[in-house]
Amino acid sequence: MAVEDLRASSTPFSLSFSGSGFLALYQVGVVQSLLELAPDLLRSACKVYGSSAGSLIAAAVVCGVGLDDLKEFFFALATEVRKTILGPLSPKCSLLANLKAVLQRMLPEDSYLLASGRLHISLTRVVDGQNVMASEFSSKDELIQALLCSCFLPIYCGFIPPSYRGVRYVDGGFTGLQPVSSLEEPVITVSPFTGELDICPRDCPAIFFCFQIFNGSIQISIENLCRISYALFPPSTMVLNDIFSQGYQDTALFLYRNSKWHPRT
Repeated sequence: MAVEDLRASSTPFSLSFSGSGFLALYQVGVVQSLLELAPDLLRSACKVYGSSAGSLIAAAVVCGVGLDDLKEFFFALATEVRKTILGPLSPKCSLLANLKAVLQRMLPEDSYLLASGRLHISLTRVVDGQNVMASEFSSKDELIQALLCSCFLPIYCGFIPPSYRGVRYVDGGFTGLQPVSSLEEPVITVSPFTGELDICPRDCPAIFFCFQIFNGSIQISIENLCRISYALFPPSTMVLNDIFSQGYQDTALFLYRNSKWHPRT
């Protein structure tokens, strides 16, 4: 995305959080960094897109959910998943039920009002495999259902997809891993996977070949293969802390390289 003079010219822009699984902690680190170093950037984003676990981060940004609560949830869920050999595939592990409970607790009662028109959640419609962007919500429960649909990875999360407004959907990452709208304002893209993105890890370019998958850009590298594994089967708390810190640092680097986003001293 071209970021030249966006702030100076008041050009509308959006934020996009990719699908990420347990690597959503990287994106939590990104938001933490923005809150501390460039809080006006988060407030100025006219639209916030999210896919799969990235939709949870997008919803947190739009609805003002505390990042400490979000971090605690991901760490607690990762700890629970690691208790069994099968991890998230264990019958004892109910990812969707845990997610629904924490969303009921964390989202404010007026979250659907805050989200309508600004939050855009990527969904994959089961009946025809088409991508759908949910952006209007009539209640908190309806907003939660849209988030659950976007995060539903078949088999991994269960066998019966949840529904939004009476229609069944699965993981939004299948058809919109990095949701954007190319016909509208420029978008700042955020992903825990190295690729042709604005805020992401920068690996050694020994094998620098990016390919498009599910409408997202990912570099072929050993590091990214490892990240895909971590996204589905969470690593230790120490590694997850490092992932959070990397998100924070990569965002600070983005702001430094694009000084117009950095607060003036």
